[in-house]
Amino acid sequence: MKAKTCNDIFVKAIDYYHIHNKVDSSYPNPFEKETLEFLLFEKCWIDTVQWHLEDIIRNPNLDPKNGLAIKHRIDSSNQKRTDIVEEIDDYYFRFFKENSNSESKINTESPGWVVDRLSILSLKIFHMNEQTERKDVSEKHILNCREKLSILKNQKIDLSSIF
Repeated sequence: MKAKTCNDIFVKAIDYYHIHNKVDSSYPNPFEKETLEFLLFEKCWIDTVQWHLEDIIRNPNLDPKNGLAIKHRIDSSNQKRTDIVEEIDDYYFRFFKENSNSESKINTESPGWVVDRLSILSLKIFHMNEQTERKDVSEKHILNCREKLSILKNQKIDLSSIF
């Protein structure tokens, strides 16, 4: 699978989340279970919800009891994130094993963690782009965000070129 396909799936998940923009929103994964596409959508959905949970927990006025509940939820989300990375790795391992005459093994950063990096970059790009469109901030802030957005997009291109 090419990085462009991964990115398209990540954008779909991020855009779908932002329709309701609520951490408790339900979502229909549009891809067939047992497919890599399904796993990629799940991965990005988890990342997107966790991104917003972390925004909530940074609120200095958050009730400590609610903060603790959100912290537990973030911990659980981190475990789900790791589990799905392992599922993506398993998918690739099976794929390469079935399509190779040798005993394939992973000797570097796993494909699942590369996918993780692409998913997080997609989220950063989405939210940095939001910052560039704000009307309630200074021009300096917008220019700074545009510069950061450019860097993020270049990182995504660089990472996509190896995947």
